[in-house]
Amino acid sequence: MSIHPWVWIATVGVLGVILAVDVFVIGRRPHEPSMRECTMWISMYVALAMLFGLGVFVVSGGQYAAEFFAGWITEYSLSVDNLFVFLVILTRFGVPRAYQQTALLIGIILALVMRGFFIAVGAAAISAFSWVFYLFGAFLVYTAVQFVRQGEQDESDYKENVVIRWAKQNLPITDQYNGVRLTLIEGGKRLATPMLIVMIALGTTDLLFALDSIPAIYGLTKEPYLVFTANVFALMGLRQLYFLLGGLINRLVYLSYGLAVILGFIGVKLILHAVHDNTLPFINGGKPLEGVPDIGIGWSLTVIIGTLAVTTVASLVRSRSLSKSDQR
Repeated sequence: MSIHPWVWIATVGVLGVILAVDVFVIGRRPHEPSMRECTMWISMYVALAMLFGLGVFVVSGGQYAAEFFAGWITEYSLSVDNLFVFLVILTRFGVPRAYQQTALLIGIILALVMRGFFIAVGAAAISAFSWVFYLFGAFLVYTAVQFVRQGEQDESDYKENVVIRWAKQNLPITDQYNGVRLTLIEGGKRLATPMLIVMIALGTTDLLFALDSIPAIYGLTKEPYLVFTANVFALMGLRQLYFLLGGLINRLVYLSYGLAVILGFIGVKLILHAVHDNTLPFINGGKPLEGVPDIGIGWSLTVIIGTLAVTTVASLVRSRSLSKSDQR
């Protein structure tokens, strides 16, 4: 897939404008968006992603279009899991609902920056070292195992990381919020508000999710352009999705298992691809193993969509069953 520099510039420019509208128009004032507002913007962002995928199909063919859709759906699924952690963070720090939209917006911008960095690093590593797919694959299999061990999502599973603990112990912090500002003046001293700790928590969480998501999408496409656009479209509307889903996020009890299957599948796919194109001297004398299957994007897309469908239905059935049990 050959992407001219002007296409990159135009794409980044258009997506930047959309992000600017989201930041300076939609999120210009702290408020809790209505159901209608959330639905409208999410529908628009999903439609834009679908149109982009169709554009890729028309210009570059079905193979690259399938890679984009597989990457977008996978990243979107990981982003929904990210939302659960965001929900725990905002709840634990008692962020008022009116300010949560701004906090989420900053968290999503941080996620974009971090993913952009890792996309560039991943592309450079793949170009320089073909064996990096072994590392990506092994990391995703490890992450899949961790998702299985995590099991059903629970707020008690969230633990404050070392950065958050350091900030709480060493920064002068007040318990009082000052709108969405990160500091306030109290008794003649400038103190950090809880919003600053929330930003640190969201940022470090984004870093961890970027470490998972970038190897995952590079297992579906090796095109940095598709990796970048799939990630950006997956993050668009995430803030509105948070308010639209509300309690539904907690009802996706099997989401971790579904993501474990997807990440494990992509991890195995990456390892098979690495063996198929092997250059490591201690594996088959540095020669590729031609008989090893290379899983196509069609199978990948089928596994991803099928797993998410089964996971969602099973989660909702389980949640409904638990709800009925509680009412008895």
